[in-house]
Amino acid sequence: MPYVMPSHPAPPGAPPPRTGRGGRRSRGVRRLVAVVALVTGATLAGPGTAGAAPAGPPAAEARTAAALERVTAFGANPGNLNMYVHRPPALPANAPVVVALHGCTQSAQVYSDNSGLDTFADRHGFLVVYAETTTANNANKCFNWFQPGDTRRGQGEAASIRQMVAHAATAYGTDVGQVHVTGLSAGGAMTSVMLAAYPEVFAAGAVVAGIPYGCGVDVVSAFGCMSPGKDRTPAAWAQAVRDAHPGFTGPWPRVAIWHGDNDPTVVPRNADELRDQWTAVHGLGQSPDRTSTVGPNSTRRSEYLSAGGGSVVEVNRVPGIAHGTPVDPGAGGEQCGATGTQHFIDSICSSYWITRFFGLDGGTLPEPPVDPPTEPSACWTADNYEHVRAGRATTTGGYVYAKGSGQQLGLYNTFVTHTLKESPAGHYVLADGTCP
Repeated sequence: MPYVMPSHPAPPGAPPPRTGRGGRRSRGVRRLVAVVALVTGATLAGPGTAGAAPAGPPAAEARTAAALERVTAFGANPGNLNMYVHRPPALPANAPVVVALHGCTQSAQVYSDNSGLDTFADRHGFLVVYAETTTANNANKCFNWFQPGDTRRGQGEAASIRQMVAHAATAYGTDVGQVHVTGLSAGGAMTSVMLAAYPEVFAAGAVVAGIPYGCGVDVVSAFGCMSPGKDRTPAAWAQAVRDAHPGFTGPWPRVAIWHGDNDPTVVPRNADELRDQWTAVHGLGQSPDRTSTVGPNSTRRSEYLSAGGGSVVEVNRVPGIAHGTPVDPGAGGEQCGATGTQHFIDSICSSYWITRFFGLDGGTLPEPPVDPPTEPSACWTADNYEHVRAGRATTTGGYVYAKGSGQQLGLYNTFVTHTLKESPAGHYVLADGTCP
């Protein structure tokens, strides 16, 4: 895929434009650069992004990680992707599969070295398939989650990833009924693509700092998906998924959503829209059936349950981090990953919890305690623009409305400030003067 800028498509084969060395003149310009990064691959985010580890020498875990196994012939490969696998030393017969999709500027090896997935593959005996895009597809190695030719069933990058899954079954004897997918950022958005385009292939998925399926259809619309995000009804989001594979009636994949509270690149409201999309696909409401806190940093988890009581959609809101994969380096049972490169953030080992959500840990560990009804509500005081950017409110016709309650907050600008209370998760009410 040739390098493109939003209003100036370059001719095929043209080199990326040069980047000037001058400083950024405004916060708005910095945000635009970050948005262009995820869509076109200029840079994912600057080294000083809050909550992200600065670029530097690889951590010890990354330096000693085993090299991945390259697979050079796995199908027609219409999306021009690379396939790598991490195979545990004693891979059992009919092993599960986790497909992992890296973020912009990253590679399969970088994602393997830092995400922590291989730790749990070795511990529990599943194969990890790392799909990798190239600069031939996107100037900075982003999956093309917004290009129709790469996001439709049977086409482009989506079809190549499907072929990797099929090859894993024949070459490694994996179980076609236990296939899962996860990814970060552009890889998270591509995870949404795979769950929608191939719902019969994937039992479950985990979207990390990603975007709902069907949000972006070109570079320009993708900007708005990332920030401030798109507000659509649950029914509209669900229809986008159903249209990806007309006639499919289920069972639909289970979906876990992970998002940092302070993500400026893919704003947190995308977690709400993903929730709306997949709860509606499953025929569920948007109010959680169960809430809890997990991990060393008290990540807030909301679960949406099937009639049988199983969690089919969950949202994990990670406090205090920006754009990246949450990891927790160390040797503890719930620790994993490394911060040897940017956008792997020392916080909580998301791969541990994702492995559990996929049902690949043997189910021997107890669930965390459910929060009591008297749990204190979370409150935020901010201007209306920031409430919308953070996903706590939506904007229609120049006015802002609290997400969930629908209460009007006034004009969509930075001059009107309100306090919003979140209770339950994802449902906000006006609370000026009533929150501590």
